[in-house]
Amino acid sequence: MVKIVSRPTAAFEGDSDLPVWLQKIYASRQVQNSSEIDQRLANLHPPVLLSGMAATVSLLAKALEQQKSILIVGDYDADGATSTALACKALRNMGAMNVRYLLPNRFKDGYGLSPGIVQRAHQQYAPNIIITVDNGISSCEGVDVANALGIQVLVTDHHLPGEQLPEAAAIVNPNLSDDPFPSKALAGVGVIFYVMLGLRQHLEQKNWFVQQGIVKPNMADLLDLVALGTVADVVTLDQNNRILVEQGLRRIRAGFCCEGIKALMKITGRNPRLLKSTDLGFSIAPRINAAGRLDSMSLGVECLLSEQKEEAEDYARQLDTMNAERRLIESDMRDQAIAQVEGWLSGHHDGKLPVAICLQQSDWHEGVLGIVASRLKDQLHRPVIAFGLSGEETLKGSARSIPGLHIRDVLFAVATRHGELINQFGGHAMAAGLTIPREKFHPFTTAFIEEVSTQLGEQAQDKTITTDGSLATELIALETAEVLHFAGPWGQGFPAPVFDDCFRVEACRNLRGGHLRMKVKPLSSEDEFEAIYFSPDEDFRAAIEHADQFRFVYSLDINEYRNKRSLQLVIKHAQST
Repeated sequence: MVKIVSRPTAAFEGDSDLPVWLQKIYASRQVQNSSEIDQRLANLHPPVLLSGMAATVSLLAKALEQQKSILIVGDYDADGATSTALACKALRNMGAMNVRYLLPNRFKDGYGLSPGIVQRAHQQYAPNIIITVDNGISSCEGVDVANALGIQVLVTDHHLPGEQLPEAAAIVNPNLSDDPFPSKALAGVGVIFYVMLGLRQHLEQKNWFVQQGIVKPNMADLLDLVALGTVADVVTLDQNNRILVEQGLRRIRAGFCCEGIKALMKITGRNPRLLKSTDLGFSIAPRINAAGRLDSMSLGVECLLSEQKEEAEDYARQLDTMNAERRLIESDMRDQAIAQVEGWLSGHHDGKLPVAICLQQSDWHEGVLGIVASRLKDQLHRPVIAFGLSGEETLKGSARSIPGLHIRDVLFAVATRHGELINQFGGHAMAAGLTIPREKFHPFTTAFIEEVSTQLGEQAQDKTITTDGSLATELIALETAEVLHFAGPWGQGFPAPVFDDCFRVEACRNLRGGHLRMKVKPLSSEDEFEAIYFSPDEDFRAAIEHADQFRFVYSLDINEYRNKRSLQLVIKHAQST
């Protein structure tokens, strides 16, 4: 059962030149006045508000003065890759001559600054300082090993801290319990950007750039990486993050971005002038992520660090090939997962799914588990954990949740009540990772379902689609689509507008890939519009054989073909009327 509900209306205060319909859209997203959509860089929260900033930049300034060896330890996702590339670029631009990076391998090393990674860093690079980006807040053992080896560790992270903090020389994380930084939603790349911003200010006060004959770096040159990593990590786009993303998008649209992003836009067919946040999230980021999912994220970082067009395009081609391979693997795994769900349903007389789903198959690819869990979560509207075999006796799982359920809290509750069922876990409200003993899969599944049922109740049974309500026919126009296109950036916590209205389908034809192209008319009008429905379900395909009136949830999109721009409706959901 799918419920369609409209967002609650709210007031947009003060004078504004914005059209009334756009004011309503903003107001329903808790934007109350024009100042909250003022996306100038001057409106960013200042770096000084981050606790640990003073200690961190002081240590980094000394490292630059003494030309110490600095090693960036990142993560194997797009946030980690952009964080790593940004840290390397910024430090080199500020005069650091010995900056390298090391990325854990998803399959061999696991996540974060582990003791093994520290030992390898010591043997291969002998760094004086390790800077973690997008990780480190839970790496207590790794930091202890580094301290024993005489390596200073500076932790920059955005993940929620555990009960114990690492004994690092300094920590910058807006989610520390006593941190006064107003925005708790910074991605890892946002945190390291702020650290580099604070370092530049500190060095400027010390007259460093003049003394060294270095041109003071323009930190805005790094906002393309900040935008990409922030959108890719699906963090909440509060006002501070919207400024970071929007300013990065503006630079990309104007051609002021790294060669790697230019190459990735080219290979994905994105028009830089029209680039929006969803292009970063659904076209660029998956290709960066493919490197970490299937092999080594170093390929993604090298693409972002490349300063030569030809080299960047070669990296982009390799990433595109990896992403195509990832999609094939994902398709096979998703089919197998659906078969498991259907098998479960056929074996239960009531034909109802439990409130949560756990699936496992020994040969599932570890790097694609999270995508498969996410796809099933969307399809079944249930929290899903997909497990694959990691070693002979351990299952590694990737969990994805639905709104209203904090998946990390669920795992914490299961671990508290049944300590023998979980080896390790960590994550966020909507996504988490864990390992469990292989022989404990069934008791874990039972405990997980019980805990989800306790925390969520019957809420899991119904999927709710929230829309911006009906759109007046005169506003279903290219001009409206263009306004909305640049009215964001839209994303997590600040969703792109979708509307719901009743239409008559005048014509329908199949496209390659299982998509549908339609001509539709609002029931209240004779105006006809082009519409596209990506991957419609079988229920709609069956319904359209004998019905022509539907309630559509849709968005407005700009279709550009042969330099001609036109409006098209993108159908998100359909119900027979």
